[in-house]
Amino acid sequence: MNIKPLLCPQSSGEKKPLTVAQKRKQTRKRRSYLRAGLQILFFLLTPSLFTGAFSGLKYIFTQIGLSQPLKPVSFVKTLAVLCLLTMIFGRFFCGYVCAFGALGDGVQFVSKIVQKKLKKKLPAIPSGAKKWLSKLPFGILTVIIILCAMGVYGSLSGYSPWDVFSMATSLKFRLGGYATGCVLLVLILVGMAWEPRFFCRFLCPMGAVFRLLPIFPWAILRRDRSRCGKGCSACTKNCPVEVSLGEGGNAADCIRCEECRGICPRGNISTGKKWMDAHVEIVTMIKAALYLAAAAAIGCMRFF
Repeated sequence: MNIKPLLCPQSSGEKKPLTVAQKRKQTRKRRSYLRAGLQILFFLLTPSLFTGAFSGLKYIFTQIGLSQPLKPVSFVKTLAVLCLLTMIFGRFFCGYVCAFGALGDGVQFVSKIVQKKLKKKLPAIPSGAKKWLSKLPFGILTVIIILCAMGVYGSLSGYSPWDVFSMATSLKFRLGGYATGCVLLVLILVGMAWEPRFFCRFLCPMGAVFRLLPIFPWAILRRDRSRCGKGCSACTKNCPVEVSLGEGGNAADCIRCEECRGICPRGNISTGKKWMDAHVEIVTMIKAALYLAAAAAIGCMRFF
């Protein structure tokens, strides 16, 4: 007589192993929390990094226009350090460190909640219009350079939304003489609510500078298109700046937010460096620590 072994029923409290899709979702959520936390940290501690680097850019071309020698003032040091770190790590500054970028992500987050509650979506900007608007930062950068070289930019400070933002983040806001700049900043906030990374993609002069810089190979995210599923474009659809990655990457536009890594169903996006790809969160923390150390070294960290 065959005696069948008694099988113990699975405990009702025992958890089932996570599926690959569930693990990917969990990882994506963890990385999103990490990024949001770092953005808040940098916004609180280093809000002047963006305006400091921008002031360095204006100083350089103002001095050139005046035929005056350049001095290693703090603004120039800030610009130089951010450009160097961008070449080493890609546009990590834009995705994690920039106060303007964090503000845009925060406004977009609130906008999505409101749209969901109202069950209404804002009309999308046509893709053709986005293509042309993405070239606008280079035009803005060119105009600013010309105005600085001509020595007239200083007289237009009341029109600058960047100056208003700088005053607000340094807790020295004043309306007098900056009414136009305030209106422009409000319009930028409306754009941020309408389109993800509106300012970064269509207006930011520093973003234009970073797009011109060469990026070291290990900082470039790449996608092996031969391994992609047919018709899949999940990475591009979920990218806040709508970057289309390829074998050569797209270092100029990619802000290194890592959204594409988390959403790709085949884990098909990487830098090609095994240790870095296997320890994304650790690498992110190392980069953040280096940016904080750089900010402290050049005197751009608040409270320190």
